[in-house]
Amino acid sequence: MERPSSWRSLLSQKIQDPRERQSLAKALKVNAVTLLRWAQNTSNPRYQHLRRLLDLVPEERAVWLELLQAEFPDFLPLGEGTEAKDETLFIPSRVYAEVFSKYVMLPRIQRSWCIIEIVLQNALKQLAPQRRGMAVTLVKCMPPVNGRIRSLREYIGYGYTPWKDNLEQQAVFLGMESLAGYVVSSCHPRMIQNSKEYTGILPGKWDKWERSAAAYPIFRADRVAGCLLVSCAEPNYFTTARLKLIEHHAELLVLAFEAHEFYELQAIQLKMMPKYTVQDEHLKHFRARVNQLIQEEGRKGRALEMKQAEQEMWKIFENELLEMAERANLERTILSPQEPPST
Repeated sequence: MERPSSWRSLLSQKIQDPRERQSLAKALKVNAVTLLRWAQNTSNPRYQHLRRLLDLVPEERAVWLELLQAEFPDFLPLGEGTEAKDETLFIPSRVYAEVFSKYVMLPRIQRSWCIIEIVLQNALKQLAPQRRGMAVTLVKCMPPVNGRIRSLREYIGYGYTPWKDNLEQQAVFLGMESLAGYVVSSCHPRMIQNSKEYTGILPGKWDKWERSAAAYPIFRADRVAGCLLVSCAEPNYFTTARLKLIEHHAELLVLAFEAHEFYELQAIQLKMMPKYTVQDEHLKHFRARVNQLIQEEGRKGRALEMKQAEQEMWKIFENELLEMAERANLERTILSPQEPPST
């Protein structure tokens, strides 16, 4: 039997028998006439119907999926429990109301954290309704040194298995070698759909579970404060609708930042940062060194609050990691084979 040229041709063959057409329509919860319109290319189905259709043709699933994606490149057969249509993914009004309430009612010291938590938790739930395989992280610019932003830091994050629920303890620094670094430096959103196949020019620093990633800058007019970074354990996960949803959450996160936390793009001059494994080994001493700093300053007669001590220690760690990255780069340069002289 000749292979159908499109999924619509395949559907047309399947519903030639009126009884089969009626049975399929009932299973999809649509009118039988709707199936004829799909087959004749006079209307387009919703993605939730296409996913259900795939479930109804298990033996031919691979062929159906290939033909469907030929016409709808951003169509993905999501995991069980995903019932929402991609195009209807919008932030609920109750989330906006809750964020605006926190923005108006809370003191500044509490406002930022609460807004970030609300937005990130909602982004995670909406982007991964199957409750697995995703992490969302707020990435912030480190304070400038001599007017230059040299690195970014993963500030707050939440995840579904295989990531941990709370990613704060796994936070690391990011530089020009990262997708987040590229997005913040350019103030343009970017995504990488498959970490194992990607050969483009965008940088990427992947952890062991990450197969696709997307980032959207958090900016106000011509100034940027960081980005919203979304990691997924599945390749090719970021449809146009999901990218739009990430954009909406990034825009809402603007309310979590003060005016002085937004920087001109000219100030974003990121450096290289060490690999995750190197940073993890170094950063595991963060809490002990914060306590040590508080004690040392106390002996000098300077009382440091915990938050202030943490901020100072992050700056110290940034300097140390930048120096480590610079030394490693220098060593690679020295140890790399010299090119033979030209003839």
